[in-house]
Amino acid sequence: MHIHFDLNQINWLAVVIATFTAFILGGIWYGPLFNKPWMKAFGLTEDEINKRNPAPVFGKAIIWTFLAAVVLSLFIEPDADLHYGAMNGFFIGLGIVTPFMGVHYSFEGRNWKILAINAGYSTLALTLMGAVIGWF
Repeated sequence: MHIHFDLNQINWLAVVIATFTAFILGGIWYGPLFNKPWMKAFGLTEDEINKRNPAPVFGKAIIWTFLAAVVLSLFIEPDADLHYGAMNGFFIGLGIVTPFMGVHYSFEGRNWKILAINAGYSTLALTLMGAVIGWF
């Protein structure tokens, strides 16, 4: 594996689809699957969540997710397949993102349950994004 820095080799359609795939997963993950434990871990109520303006929250989330998809695509060879892409995303999520979240959460004194929810989403999202990028 090596990183290619030729932006012309990036499949931009795959990056956009990977971005929306992760975004949809986030809606499911932080919606029906883990909404209540996530809010409880942060001490938030539904009223507090509903008071937030969703446009900047979702806008920033799309931008960050798009950036992650672009960088992930730099790790995935242009002739990769779904399996190769998924494995890259999985190992980056589990082996890099999760440990650094663990470091932050340790110093912030956060609940390990929230680490499992957030790192689980990040790892699964990167796995799906990698699969999409590798497949295309």
